[in-house]
Amino acid sequence: MSHHLSLDFVKAKITSHFSHLTDSLLRSLVDYVYGMLILQHCGQTQIATLLGELFDEPFHNVRQRLRELTYGHEAKRGKHRSELAVSTCFAPLLKWVLSALSAQEKQVVLALDATYLGDRFVVLAVSVVVSQTAIPVAWHIQYGNTKGAWNPIWQRLLDHLQPAIPQGWTVYVLADSGLLSKTVFMRLKTYYKWVPMMRVEASHGLFRTQASTQWRPLKQIAWRGMPPRCVRGYCFKGDPIACTLICQWDAAYDSPCLILTSLAPASVCHAVYTIRYWIECGFKDFKRGLFHWEHTKMRCPKRVERLWLVMSIALLLLTTLGDTTPLLANVTRQQIGLSAPVFGRIRWLVCLLKNQPLPRQLFLHPYRFPT
Repeated sequence: MSHHLSLDFVKAKITSHFSHLTDSLLRSLVDYVYGMLILQHCGQTQIATLLGELFDEPFHNVRQRLRELTYGHEAKRGKHRSELAVSTCFAPLLKWVLSALSAQEKQVVLALDATYLGDRFVVLAVSVVVSQTAIPVAWHIQYGNTKGAWNPIWQRLLDHLQPAIPQGWTVYVLADSGLLSKTVFMRLKTYYKWVPMMRVEASHGLFRTQASTQWRPLKQIAWRGMPPRCVRGYCFKGDPIACTLICQWDAAYDSPCLILTSLAPASVCHAVYTIRYWIECGFKDFKRGLFHWEHTKMRCPKRVERLWLVMSIALLLLTTLGDTTPLLANVTRQQIGLSAPVFGRIRWLVCLLKNQPLPRQLFLHPYRFPT
């Protein structure tokens, strides 16, 4: 796979999924993603230097083109100024991720979580957890000291994603205890018809079973060393919600794992929530693991939101490539302990240097639990 063929590959992928963008925005997006794939870094100056050498263009021209992608229209020159509205890319990005799943899958797992860049930014992200990483498909970035409720933000992000989910698919939505919200839980359950699985702290709230009228503290429902069990009932006495409480307390841990879900006990698959930690792997890939976002000099949240689109596309391309490549020098990535995106980047470079075509990009083993 030559340099030109690899660039055409990235261009074809991005153009087919983001056809609503203008030609100038598409060109900048393609260049940004391509440079990031090669350099494994989100630094604008580094990418502009690389592309300037590759394309035989002046450095300042390339850097300005990359800057234009992240700028708002008020920071651009000319009469026909357009800016990248990131929210219009959320549904197409999710459709792209789903298109990499096999036709038999018909299920997807989303995770809600927040990540911080020091005290500069806080990012609320909805990610598809897949192949032991997490690909952000919708996000909101604000200053670290911004006050206000997060529930309206989560609702807005999920509203953007809903049109991308095909009819008949099962959608699990996972959240850790710090993001537990009755409002979000009920909206997932009743409006989207998705399956919430939200962790709750044992010290918070009361619970009563369907067969009882007595409310008991959540911390009394579980005990150390207990086998996993599911109890149908109501949680939160003041404003109760009907739910199933999944209880588990491994003897090796100091506190129990309590999860609220809308599923009936007989339909609960305990393995689903265990992959929530993959979102931490995705955040690591954005930072020190792959793209080194922790080094960014950007100070404007809106500019960072546009940079996140570039990183999400790059992470998606590398993850699909790494997950579909079973062998590299007759060794599986599991044997040598490489993540799918890191393995994918190695495969990308090998194909580039050996002038080999890229394999068809479909996730082989996105999830380990049954449909």
